[in-house]
Amino acid sequence: MPSSTGSGWVQLRQQTRSLEAQTDTLFHAYSRFASAPNLPPKPTEEETKTETQIQELLEKRETLISQLTRLLDSESLLTASALKQNNLSRHRETLLEHRHTLTRLRASISESRQRANLLSTVRSDIDAYRSANPESAEADYMLDERGRIDRSHGVADSVLSQAYAVNEQFGVQREMLGNVQRRIVGAAGKVPGINGLIGRIGAKKRRDGIILGGFIAFCMLVFLYFM
Repeated sequence: MPSSTGSGWVQLRQQTRSLEAQTDTLFHAYSRFASAPNLPPKPTEEETKTETQIQELLEKRETLISQLTRLLDSESLLTASALKQNNLSRHRETLLEHRHTLTRLRASISESRQRANLLSTVRSDIDAYRSANPESAEADYMLDERGRIDRSHGVADSVLSQAYAVNEQFGVQREMLGNVQRRIVGAAGKVPGINGLIGRIGAKKRRDGIILGGFIAFCMLVFLYFM
């Protein structure tokens, strides 16, 4: 009898775990309907089939858990292990969790479908109103065009403002460089011999320029002569 009970327990647990895995797979497929961007007004055949399969799996698992419970109750207190009690409790908790998940997904899908239907109805009403009132539709079009033009002007104004700000920063930097240059020149004028040194450097540059220019002219004359 204990052997028969043990084998029955193992088989029932294997079936329960298999159904739990199948339920997880179907939940993954069912959750895609909740996140779909545009749900049809009525559930599709695939959606209805998936929900029905989940519900059937939950009922089968409920039956298996009841059988496990009766099997465990039929064992004596000495043979009933704490591990079996924990396994049974875990199966019950998983079943309850999956029932809550189904309820939550079903509500989410229903809410998404109602939202999509509402948006579709509003668009249909707007299209019908514009078809019945072409003057109003033209006015709406003109308002949309005006809004786009205003946004374009706003972008242009923003670009011009940035350009003016950059130009102003350049002016400030030029003024700062001019002040630094004047300070350097003023400080150099106060140091004895600096002006003379600067003058000699300038004169040397002019002399070097004259020499270089004369050399280039001489080379050109020699070149022309041999041509």
